[in-house]
Amino acid sequence: MHKSEINKLHAQVKEKGFSLVPLNFHFSHGYVKVTVGLVTGKKLYDKRQDMAERDAKRDIAKRLKEQQKY
Repeated sequence: MHKSEINKLHAQVKEKGFSLVPLNFHFSHGYVKVTVGLVTGKKLYDKRQDMAERDAKRDIAKRLKEQQKY
């Protein structure tokens, strides 16, 4: 990356609350190349929805497992 690109990403991460996430790693001529993504965090309502879906899936799996015992 060029210095101006790095500075731009650094400013966005610092001010706006974005995060840099590594998406892909690969080796090329003795160097490690990383593809990064600029992302925002989840909102509270998104987290609640994901937690509810995860709990529902866990409950379904638990009940299916209990039924298979008998």
